[in-house]
Amino acid sequence: MADHIPTVRQRRLAQSLRELRLKAGLTQERVAAEMGWHSSKLFRLENARSPRVDWIDVKELLDLYGVASPQRDALIQLARDARRRGWWTPYSDVFTGSFVALEDAASLLRVYQSELVPGLLQTSEYARAVITAVRPGLPPEETERRVEARMARQLAVLDRDHSPQLVCLLNEAVVRRPVGGPSTMRAQLRRLAEIDGRPDVAIRIIPFGAGAHAAIEGPFVLFRFPEEHAPDVAYVEGAMGDLYLESVEEVQRYTLLFERICELALDVEETAKVIAAAAEEL
Repeated sequence: MADHIPTVRQRRLAQSLRELRLKAGLTQERVAAEMGWHSSKLFRLENARSPRVDWIDVKELLDLYGVASPQRDALIQLARDARRRGWWTPYSDVFTGSFVALEDAASLLRVYQSELVPGLLQTSEYARAVITAVRPGLPPEETERRVEARMARQLAVLDRDHSPQLVCLLNEAVVRRPVGGPSTMRAQLRRLAEIDGRPDVAIRIIPFGAGAHAAIEGPFVLFRFPEEHAPDVAYVEGAMGDLYLESVEEVQRYTLLFERICELALDVEETAKVIAAAAEEL
């Protein structure tokens, strides 16, 4: 069974409930006893691990903590909203972790990729070639399922009303490596050129000539959300597993990395020329 993927609303609710309990000077064990719950139920609520959030439970917790309106009303509404199913629910066999939920809620996505076109910008043929390369033993039907999920993700994020602003910094190797062969790569480069013309998308290349740079160790994504009090989140890919960083210090570190490599990146017009040249050379 796939892991539960918490929505950003559920993560925010969990954080608020945890902070309110601590402010009230209560332990998880004491609250669970007062509510007549098993302590694991409160643990799941406070860590966004519960597949369903009952707003009545949240209301009773707020009563226990002595929370007054307007904060009380706002958190009860957040609990109601947290129960809404995300677009990715039918693909829970493919998507694990919190990435798609964070991406769906973001108003700004800042992406650095060193080797591959970001999933949001991949053609189906390019995606198929990548999935086949990184999962060589995957049955064909599972490969196609993952391609389908990736295309659904693009529609859900980029082709909706009020799509997020997307800024992609790509190592030049991303547009030079012929993933899937020349015809697949040419189609992918055409896709990049087309989407780069959208007002909500900016693609910039870090040229080989830039040499070593601050983000040379690997790709990452910064999520920013429209809500005033929702902190940024950094997602870092790694060989030993992916990390979701939420502390101010960690997020600030990756924000500075992004700003530094922005200084090295070609502007949008020069990037378009590099993409066109890469296509011609295939």
